Amino acid sequence: MRIGELARRTGVPVPTIKYYTREGLLPPGERTSPNQVRYAESHVRRLKLIRAMLEVGGLSIAAAREVLAEVDSPRRTVHGMLGVAQSAVTKSAVERGTEEDWERAEHEVRELVRRHGWAAKPENPGWKALVQIVVTYRDLQRDDLLALLDTYADAAGKLAIAELGALADVPSTDGKVEGVVLGTVLGDAAMSALRRIAQEDVSGRVQKRPHSA
Repeated sequence: MRIGELARRTGVPVPTIKYYTREGLLPPGERTSPNQVRYAESHVRRLKLIRAMLEVGGLSIAAAREVLAEVDSPRRTVHGMLGVAQSAVTKSAVERGTEEDWERAEHEVRELVRRHGWAAKPENPGWKALVQIVVTYRDLQRDDLLALLDTYADAAGKLAIAELGALADVPSTDGKVEGVVLGTVLGDAAMSALRRIAQEDVSGRVQKRPHSA
C-alpha cells in the first residue's frame, strides 16, 4: 500500500508517519521508484503500537524509540523486554532527603520485598522510585499512607501473576513481546484509570454514610 492508504487505515496523518520514520519508530517502506514507497501490513500494526504507546500510554518519543529498538532486537527476550518497558514507564527518582532518609527507606523497601517473597533486585526500575515515595511520605509525616504499601503490594503481586499468566498461551515470541509492552505501558494507564473510578465510588458511598450522633 502507498502512504496515503497507510494513513487512512491507521488514522495517522502522512506528515506524522514521515516523522515517526525519521525518529526511528517506524521502519521505512520499500522504495519502488524515486517517488513511491510501498508499505506492508507490518507497518499498520507498528503504527497502531506506536500510537498506543505515545497517545494512550503517554511515553515520550525517546522512551518509545528505546522500547521499539528492543522489540526489533534479534537478541530480545520476554524477561528483558519487561525490564525495558518498565524503565520506559518509570519516572526517574530525584533524590530528595538526607542520606539517612534514603538508607532508612531503602531498608523498608527491601523488607517489603522480602515479606512478599519477591525475587526482585534494587536495579529494578520501580525500586528506586518506591524508595523516593517512602522518603516523601516520611518527610510529609504521612505514616497513614505509608502503611498502605503492603496493600498496594498485595494487589500488585496478584496483578503481575495475572498479567504474565495471560501471555503464557500466546504462541509466538512476537506476540509475547508485544503483550509485555502493551501490558506494561497501557497496564499502568489502565490501573490509574480504574483506581480513579473506584475512588469516586468509594468516596461517594463514604459521603452518603450517615454520621453517628
